[in-house]
Amino acid sequence: MKKIRILLLGAGLLWLGMRVHAQQDPMYTQYMFNTLAVNPAYAGSFDALSVLGLYRTQWVGLNGAPVTQTFTVHTPVRGKRMGWGLSVVNDAVGPVHQSQLFVDYSYTVPLGDLDRLSFGLKAGFGLYEGDLESLKRQELADPFAVNFKGKLMPNIGVGIYYRGERGYLGLSAPKLLTNRLRVNDREMGRFRRHYFLIGGYLLDLGSRVMLKPSFLVKAVSGAPVSADLSAMVYLYERLGLGVSHRLGDSFSGLLQVFLTPSLRVGYAYDYTLTPLHDFNKGTHEFSLGYDFWYKDRSRVHSPRFF
Repeated sequence: MKKIRILLLGAGLLWLGMRVHAQQDPMYTQYMFNTLAVNPAYAGSFDALSVLGLYRTQWVGLNGAPVTQTFTVHTPVRGKRMGWGLSVVNDAVGPVHQSQLFVDYSYTVPLGDLDRLSFGLKAGFGLYEGDLESLKRQELADPFAVNFKGKLMPNIGVGIYYRGERGYLGLSAPKLLTNRLRVNDREMGRFRRHYFLIGGYLLDLGSRVMLKPSFLVKAVSGAPVSADLSAMVYLYERLGLGVSHRLGDSFSGLLQVFLTPSLRVGYAYDYTLTPLHDFNKGTHEFSLGYDFWYKDRSRVHSPRFF
């Protein structure tokens, strides 16, 4: 059992890119509520100052499993076609920790009465530290068993985002620079470029009932393409119930409640489908968001669903 746990922890550390090219950014089951985290063109996409906090604890019960906290805020610039945002991410996997701070900017081009096309830029940095000496290892003289702190790595990203009255579609690369993590003149890993394709559509099923299918596709060199397929049913514009499937990885249940038209809470539970499910009790993800509308809500559609 100890050997298996050590192997699983080592697999989790692959996000750092040690000798392999693996997915390195945090994942989100509630990606449909957290678009700014993957696409800067989403900043200022509606007439409100929007704030969102998200907490994710993955593979509960497994020592060293990922834990992620995310905070985003964004707003349009009144009277302009621009939007600004801020994204803060704190992510820990075993003895490795990263903190990220990025500023998001968007410029929007009207395509009609309700259709909009936005172009986004993202700029910021990540701060990395690790206590790799604390890991159990076969060879005491392992050259990669070192500690590091304060490894600052700047980065930039781009995105494009289309939204209409009923649907949206976005493509982005939040981190274009492929930074190398070096400790004591030794390359510990290389950060790979990630690509995200996100989309969704809102359908009326009848009086007070709506269906929103959505998807997120993630691609990074050296790792299999990851795809999330989801569907949410909204009742009376107050309660959202849904399911999601990360292909080959997990099934999820989703819940979103609008306590007011501006205040919403969300929850997701992931059940792992891989052999890893024997060693954890699932994944929990919580979100809390609030929209400070600039206009009288009687003149805008609220609550919002994307």
